[in-house]
Formats: sequence, structure tokens, C-alpha cells
Amino acid sequence: MPKSLKLYIAGLVTFSAVALLVTSLVLSQKPDWVLALDPTISIVQGRDDPLAVFVGLLFWILITAFASALPVRMPRGSIVSVSIAPIVASMVLGGPAAAGWVAALGTTEIRELRGRVPWYGTLFNHAGLVAPALLGGFTYQALAGGTPDALVSFGATMVGAAVFHFSNVALTALGVALRDELDFRVVALGDTRSYLANLFALAPLAWLMARIYTLPLGVGWWATLLFALPLYTTRIAHQRFAEMREMFTQTIGALAEAVDKRDPFTSKHSHNVKNIAVDIGRQMRVSEAELEALEWGGLLHDVGKIGVSDAVLLKQGKLTRDERMMMNAHPVKGAEIIAPVRKLAPELPIIRHHHEWYNGSGYPDRLIGDEIPKLARILHVADAFEAMTAARPYRMTPLTAAQALAELRKFAGIQFDPQVVDAFVKTSWAAGVEDAGQGAGPVPIKPRTLPYLGDAATRMSPLPGDPQASTPTS
Repeated sequence: MPKSLKLYIAGLVTFSAVALLVTSLVLSQKPDWVLALDPTISIVQGRDDPLAVFVGLLFWILITAFASALPVRMPRGSIVSVSIAPIVASMVLGGPAAAGWVAALGTTEIRELRGRVPWYGTLFNHAGLVAPALLGGFTYQALAGGTPDALVSFGATMVGAAVFHFSNVALTALGVALRDELDFRVVALGDTRSYLANLFALAPLAWLMARIYTLPLGVGWWATLLFALPLYTTRIAHQRFAEMREMFTQTIGALAEAVDKRDPFTSKHSHNVKNIAVDIGRQMRVSEAELEALEWGGLLHDVGKIGVSDAVLLKQGKLTRDERMMMNAHPVKGAEIIAPVRKLAPELPIIRHHHEWYNGSGYPDRLIGDEIPKLARILHVADAFEAMTAARPYRMTPLTAAQALAELRKFAGIQFDPQVVDAFVKTSWAAGVEDAGQGAGPVPIKPRTLPYLGDAATRMSPLPGDPQASTPTS
């Protein structure tokens, strides 16, 4: 475990424990801020009944434990549960102290009880909920101000829930970033859509649970239990989303594997390219949507080779002009195959343009510089490095990582985007590899300029082996 992560966990656990203790002691003298099983005892009438407060806390802790029992692991590795609803509800009813204790005790998971999470991980998980719960509770109290107005209470609940939710996301993302040496922004935005869906679905439900709980004559507590059903169905929806995305990714992976299996030399090629491209994307701090496009685009970048005959695909000698044309057509064919799948629209530019050269001499469209989509430039470097470090029919002895990196540096600015090469060097794929270009700094992409007459003429005429001629742009 990195030293920085140890210090972070120790600091967060200490802060959360002290903050919860101080908040509980300070607010113990405010009976209108405490929670009771029958709110008419300690909130409406203003009497502080310790037993009622204890039973009320236990009630919400048990509901939160139910909601936390079966969390769902989302595609990017984050854990989502529906426990935000009872925690926020206890925040509305009992203030920050109640929310802190419910978050601390009620979020115990089955995997923690079974010893699947190390003790320091358990402390971190709970501390990462306690501090945000306290912060969200104080936010709610400051905005609600004890007013009985339902609209004000609802607005304060939404803001308090947002503060709690995003504080928890930030604290957790920082811990994961320190543990895995990743960029904080990429981790924090990893499952943004899931986070937002969870927040906006459960925060209003939490407010409604709190309102139902305050019904008199002991009706509220058992009526609140009825909300277990919508909490469970929300969890099922998260699980179905994760399962559908995983199934989609596995289907794409199986298709990529089927293409790679045609050539015994390229087994796992697409999966390796995907992993390298995603790591480069993280170094370049691309968005979450772009990381997903790199993942699926990396798996599918060679799908067009389905239309290339074995005689050409597996040929060990030099390709003829016609054979080269057939091989060079695979990016276009791949894009045509994937085009009907609307979900994969962001991946089409990656598939079509991953063989464009930075100086404009690639194929199929002879794009130059920043005309080439950024993600295609990333995949080009990943594809080239993987191909150079693996055996191929035309080169049975693969290059070493150092030799492949030297080739990337040699052709940076010619075949490859220099900034992408610089980002690749920072990934684990180049760890410990001698880099002759280290310290040179990133080479900025030059602004697009009008080509010289000779360059324009070159781009107008087809290169040997190109499947089609490019149309010059004005």
C-alpha cells in the first residue's frame, strides 16, 4: 500500500471519528435535532427521551443495513447501493448526528462480515460515508432552518443529499486514485451516469420516507417499511444496467476474439490494444465517454478483417499491390459493419481512422495532424506497439519493448502524434523501459496550415496499395 494512501486513510478515519463524536456531544442538548421512533415524543413535543432516540436510530440503522447488504458493482469498478435513501432520511429527521451514526453502523456489508474486505478497507469505506453524512446534515439544517414548509424541506433535502453524495464520491475517488496511481478526475467521473441516477432517484424518496415517518399515532414507522420495495427495485435496476453493459462488452469481446482467432499470431491482439489504449487515454485525461469509446473501439478496430481472405491475411511474404489494397480496406469495412449499431456511433471514427498517419500519408482518408480524431491517434500508437512486440507472419521475431518504444519515438510527428507517444511512455507498458526521448517534453500539435503544392499533389493522387483515392479539400 502506498504511503500516501496510508496517511490518507488514517487522516480520514481520525477526522470522521472525531467529527462524529463532537457533533453527537454538541447536538445532544438539542432535542429538536434528535431522532425517535415516535417523532411526537422528541421532536414535536420537544422532550428528550434517550430510549426513544436509541430505538429510532436502531430502526434507521437496520433499514440502512438492508439497503447496503447487496451493493452493485458498476462497470468502472465503483460500488453503488441504495443506502443513500435511509441515510438522507435520518439526516432530515435527526440532523447530522443521526445521519453520521446511521452511515457509520448501517452501511456494514455482508462482504465485510465475511472478511472479504481488509480491516483498513472497512474503516475507509465507513469513514468515507460518515464525514459526508455530517456535512450533508449540517447543509440540510442550515437551509431548512426548522421550518415546517414542505417545499423548503424538499429543496434542503435535495441539496443536503447532493452534498453528502458527491462528498462521498470525491473521498472514495481520491482513495482509489492513490491506491491505483490513477488520475483523480478519471476515477471520480468513472460512473457519473450511475451516480447521478442514484442521487436523483433516491433523494426524493428519502424525503418522502422522512415525511411518512413523522405521521402520528405510531403509523409512520411501519409505513416507512413499505419503502423497502422501491429501494429493492432501484437496486435491481442498477444491477440490470451493469449486467447489460457487461453483456454488451463481452459480446464485443467475443466478436473481436473471433476475428483475432483467424490468425494464430494475433490471438488476444484486440484485447491488448484495448488495454493499452485505455491506459494512454487515462494519462491524457480523456473523458469517461472517451474511455468507453477507446475500450470498445480497441476491441473492434480490426473487425473489418473479416472481409480479408486468409490467403492475404496469413501471407508471410510481401503483399502485392492488389493484396495491399485488400488489407488497407479493413478500416472502412470495419466502420461499415459497425455503422448499423447506433450504440457504437462514437467508435466509428476510431475504427475508420486508426491507420491514418500524423503527416497525412496514412489511409483510408489521408487525414493530417489534428484532422485525425484524437481517439484514433491514441489507438494507432497502442496498435503499433502491440503489433511490434508480438510475432507476426511477416516478422517472426518480435521487437523488445525498448526497440518498439524507440520506433514510436523515431516516427513521432511522422506516423504518430507526439503527444500520444509522450502519454504512452507514462503508462505501465513502458515502465522500466529506456526512453531515448525522455525529458524532451511534449511536442505540441502545430496549427493546421495550407499544404505546399507538392503535399497537395501527393494527397490528391492515390498511394500504392490504397483502397481509394482521397478527395482534396479546399
